[in-house]
Amino acid sequence: MIRVLRLLSLLSLLEGVALAKEVHVVATVPTLAALASEVVGDHGEVISLALHTQDPHFVDARPNLALALSRADLLVLTGLGLEVGWLPTLLTGSRNGRIQPGSVGYLDASRHVQVLQIPTSAVDRSMGDIHPGGNPHYHLDPRAARPVVVALAERLGTLDPEHAGDYQLNAKLFLVELDAAIARWQEQAQPLRGIPVIDLHRSWPYVADWLGFEIVADIEPKPGVPPTPRHVLAVIGLARERGVGLVIQESWLPSNVSRTVAEKSGARLLILDAQADFRGGQTYVQHVDALVSALVAGVTP
Repeated sequence: MIRVLRLLSLLSLLEGVALAKEVHVVATVPTLAALASEVVGDHGEVISLALHTQDPHFVDARPNLALALSRADLLVLTGLGLEVGWLPTLLTGSRNGRIQPGSVGYLDASRHVQVLQIPTSAVDRSMGDIHPGGNPHYHLDPRAARPVVVALAERLGTLDPEHAGDYQLNAKLFLVELDAAIARWQEQAQPLRGIPVIDLHRSWPYVADWLGFEIVADIEPKPGVPPTPRHVLAVIGLARERGVGLVIQESWLPSNVSRTVAEKSGARLLILDAQADFRGGQTYVQHVDALVSALVAGVTP
């Protein structure tokens, strides 16, 4: 009996050692979590603070999220001010020095991508929810995913040198899959090239730049500012003038105004998931595949 107890105790210690070697990655948004998961593989766990159904600008800084951050070895954030309204509070509450700004466990993914819509003049609140560093919705463009994955592999290798080779291999294998998918998506998206599109919020310029459609108007007069009736009428008039056939918006925002614009202008409304359903098991490639398929279906008679 004593031998059994000693064996169980030894196994418990060994299990503790194994768990201690796991890397714990926390991403602010589900799409970054999906990318991190591809690189981490079997060497740890990845969680997302936000749900794919939540507006990532506004996430409740709940104690359970601070607890998740307290255990993290690596924090991956969108940057460009997307999480500025809630992440600093959680970081303070986490009391985790490993993931504070400036530490090796703090990875701002925006530092590794080509940012669009960078303001050329001073920004103030009268301009709406303008991000001084540029538009933060780059995760919807798979071309931006490539450098983020490379950065993840490098940073994970620094934090966990024992498995650095595995992280590099995981990244390379994923990028082979991603490159093949990008080629397939670009061929699939040919019907979108050059068409005029109206969006609700400025979440889609990276997708438009990648797939070649033109966003001719935003239903929001300024980012994050609800439209006035006068502005809505102006958008409807422009939609009719330009022959807009597609109105797009995020699934987490109210759709009543977008629906009115679509109905009055004879366009089709698409309500799209702008984040991967990471907790539901959706991979990054599956997420973009669903997005491209929905957009193409939206312009197919």
